[in-house]
Formats: sequence, C-alpha cells, structure tokens
Amino acid sequence: MTPYKPATQDQLLAIRVNAGIEELAKTERFTSAEADLVEAIVEGVGQFAAGEFAPLNRIGDLEGAKLENGVVRLPDGFKQAYDEYVAQGWNAIASPEEFGGQGLPFTLACNVLENLGSANMAFNLLPMLSVGAIEAIEHHGSDAQRAKYMPDLVSGKWSGTMNLTEPQAGSDVGALRSTATPIESGEHAGKYLIQGQKIYITWGEHELAENIIHLVLARLPDAPEGSRGISLFLVPKYHVKDDGSLGPKNDLRCVSLEHKLGINASPTCVMSYGDNGECIGELVGAENRGLMAMFTMMNNARINVGNQGVQIGERATQQAIAYAADRVQSARAGSPDKTPVAIIEHPDVRRMLLRMKALTEGARALLYYCAGQVDRGTIGDNAAKLRAEVLVPLVKAWGTDIGIEVAGMGVQVHGGMGFIEETGAAQHWRDSKIAPIYEGTNGIQAADLVTRKLGLEGGGVVQSLIADILAESADEPQLRALAQDCTSVASWMSEEASLDDRLAGSVPFCTMLSVAVAGWQLAKQAKAVAGGAAPALAKTKPVTARFFLDRIVPEAMGQRAAATGGAELLYSLSADAFAV
Repeated sequence: MTPYKPATQDQLLAIRVNAGIEELAKTERFTSAEADLVEAIVEGVGQFAAGEFAPLNRIGDLEGAKLENGVVRLPDGFKQAYDEYVAQGWNAIASPEEFGGQGLPFTLACNVLENLGSANMAFNLLPMLSVGAIEAIEHHGSDAQRAKYMPDLVSGKWSGTMNLTEPQAGSDVGALRSTATPIESGEHAGKYLIQGQKIYITWGEHELAENIIHLVLARLPDAPEGSRGISLFLVPKYHVKDDGSLGPKNDLRCVSLEHKLGINASPTCVMSYGDNGECIGELVGAENRGLMAMFTMMNNARINVGNQGVQIGERATQQAIAYAADRVQSARAGSPDKTPVAIIEHPDVRRMLLRMKALTEGARALLYYCAGQVDRGTIGDNAAKLRAEVLVPLVKAWGTDIGIEVAGMGVQVHGGMGFIEETGAAQHWRDSKIAPIYEGTNGIQAADLVTRKLGLEGGGVVQSLIADILAESADEPQLRALAQDCTSVASWMSEEASLDDRLAGSVPFCTMLSVAVAGWQLAKQAKAVAGGAAPALAKTKPVTARFFLDRIVPEAMGQRAAATGGAELLYSLSADAFAV
C-alpha cells in the first residue's frame, strides 16, 4: 500500500478560498485563527497522521478489532497512536476553551479529521464520534454535566458514542424500545435505570480511552409514541465520582462485534444496557426532546461522514497514481516507438486518474465551503446557518458517493492487481462502502433536501444559493446551465410535484445541486490560483477544475430528467412483480 502523503496545499487552498478562514479570523470569536497558526495546524496534523495513523491502516484491516472476554482488543500500535493523538491536543481543536479546547473554527477540526481519516478511516471514527458527543453535551447538557464530562471528552482522555439504532428499528428511530425508569430515592436519585439493546455502535467498547461516554436514546414511562417520546441519556462506561475520578463499571456490555465488509479496525458493537437492572444514566436536555438533542450531534456527524468521502478519495487517488506511474504495460497507442510505457501514459488511465483527482478536489471544496458556513452560523450569521442546513445533505450524500466512485476507479486503475487484497486498493473500496449508509442513508439525505431543506424560508435559502452560483459564474456556461436546471427542478418540486414525485427525484436533484456547488467552489479555487494563491498548485488546479467543469458538470445536467420524472413509473409494477 502506498504511504499516505498529506494533501496539505490543496487543503490550505480550500480552507482559505472556500471556508474563508481569513475572514473568520477577523471576528472576535475566531481571532486566534491567524494564517501562521492555520498553516501550522494543517501541516502538523498531516505529518502526525502520516507518521502515526497511516502505518496502522493495513494491519488494522487485516487483524481487525477482536472481542475477548467482554473486552475489545486492537492490534499493536493503536493504543500508542491514540495516546499520542491526545497528548498533542488534536482532539481539542474546536472545543470551548473553558473546557480545555482551543476554541478554533470547526473548519480546522474538519481538517484534523480529513488527515486522520485519509491515513486510517477506521481509526478516525473514534475521535469523529467523540466530537459529536462533545457538541451534544455542550449544547444540551446541564452546567453540572458540562463541568463533569466535557474536559476529559475534549482532551480525548475519554471517548464518546451515539446510540440510536435497535434491531427492530433500523432508520426508524421512533420505533426504538429501550427504556429509562426514574430512580426515586437512594444514591442515584434523580437519575435513571437504562435498559435495552443497541446495534451498530461505532467504537462502543475499547480500551484506548479511559472511559466511554455513551449517549443513548430511550423512552421514559408513559412517553408519547414515535419520535415525540424519545429522550437522551448520558451513560458512562465507568461511573464518574464528584471529584472526577472513575468509580465502578456501569451495568453495560458489548455483546458482540459485527463482521463487516470494511473498516475492520473500528469495533462496531452490539451494546446491551441494564442486563442486571443496574445501568445508571442521566437525562440530557428536556424529557421527550432527545431526538432534537441527538440531531445536534447528528448534523456534525453527517458533515464528518461526508468528509470521509474526501478522505477515502484522496487515499485511493494517491495509491492509483503511484501504481499507474510504476506499472509498465504496452506501448502508447499510435506511437512509432513500440517500447512499453507506464500505464499512466495511456489515455483511459489518464481519464480515470484525472477524474479521481477532480472529484476528490470538488468534494473537498464543497466540504470546506460547508464548514465555513457552519462557523459563520456559530457567530450569529443566520443566513450562513441556514445555508449550512442545505449544504449538509449535499456534503454527506454526494461526498460519500464520490468516495465510492473514486475508490472503485482506484481498483480499476490497478487492473487485476486491484482485485488482489495484497495491493490494498480493495481495502479503500471496502472501507468506503459504509459511508453512504450510516448517519442516515444517502436516500434519507436526499429526502431531507427535497422536503425540509427545499422549503426553508419559503424556498429562499436554496434560491439564494443558486443565485450566488449564477452571479459568480458568468464565464462558465456549463455551470450556469446546471444552476439554471437546479432552479427549474426546485421550482417544479415546490410548486407542482407530489410528495412521492419529489422523493422519486430526490437523489438526482441532490447530485445536481451538489455538483453545481462543488463546481462553483472549484472555479473560485482556480481563479485564486491564477491570481497567485497556492503556487504549488499552479499547474494542477487549472486542469482538475477544468475537467470538473467540462466533464462532470455536464453529466449532472443529464440528471434533470430523472429528477423530474415523477413516481408513477416506479409504482407501475406491484411489489410481487419485482420478483418475476
């Protein structure tokens, strides 16, 4: 497997141009995000990821996580790498300073995760979930809970999880059955007895962190049916004493680990709470408002999952380029010299490699544009906050679809050797396949876009986004045409289409809008590079941006027919007829 090389220059360009970090640094909240510090963080975490996380990627895939006598074991090296991650403070980048964080923009936290995940996607899921737990407790926990749990979560000394899914519920969170019974008296009065089973809990059990803070959705007695009756509870692996020290183990356990297609070093746990009737949890936020609190964590997680598409795309692209430059096979077609050349000289291999680069860079530009909008929303810019709401499903859905496409092309570039596990190309594809599924499938993301997000501010948020693309793409006719198609589809969905029609066209429309935004942001990068920004990218960026605008944008225009095709044809067969 080709060693990971951080994409530092392209990341810095995206952080400056798409996230607008220099503008953020002028605000009181983010005044410390000066250029020198930003460069030091991006370069530093890239070096750390390459040196500590990347060497464990292959061994983690081969050996995986193992459950032994109730304890999850990771291959040698994981504990030392995680300890070093905590010691260097990477977990604390964007967390509040009052709890030991650095208070820097979310944009820079995204960069930390991008580098760690490109180096080792499975390992990176551990800090990724902790970031979400920190945000949920920060926004919805009590003062006492923040004081008690936040400092060690922020440092990374403790890790966090989110527990939603149950065997019978799947994506229908409202169907969950886990219960929380109030404790009326005794040592734990005011807390709750938690009982139930959760599945697909990422890093639900491990020994790398000293404690694990589980955020668990459960129902109170007599709670309303469905999602309106769900509350959120904080359930620590080890009880935490008033002085912050750890007490005895809580009544919870990992029942088993899932045997997965990829991300084998990430323990995906079946967790059981309250087998002995003694699992203690604390209510986070208001009763029956747990889903709202969890969505604070979910929104963060969805952006970070979209980031995984960039991560796996970058890693797969690097490996494919290295292999193509090294693998010699056949003479160049039409060349009088019949000497075999490296396959990177063949046109179709060039097409695949350039497509891989363009898609990955486009997804990165979209990611950091979204992150910059999140940061502006944090400091009170409501328009940016609403725009980020629209961008989140684009980042998550299209970003992870890109990850799969790029990883698949990486296998194709390797030819037969890509199908052989020893090269490592297949691992990238196997690891990538989970990202469009968890944290809300990509179909759910697209449905969210055409139902809730399309109607924000009477449709004004989406219209404003498209208007900005049109205003800044006068010299890009293909991009303008795609943006205008997005306007037409959005209008049809809002004014004429039934709910079934909107949902039937939701994925194509999500792709159209994602490509339009990514193309717009890539065009901004190309203009910045032409103006002297990022001299190291002066040769590559104009080419990758042009490939995206000339080849990928027109493809997205072809999605209009599917986006407006309606649902009638989809239901022209009965359910039984599909099996005929």
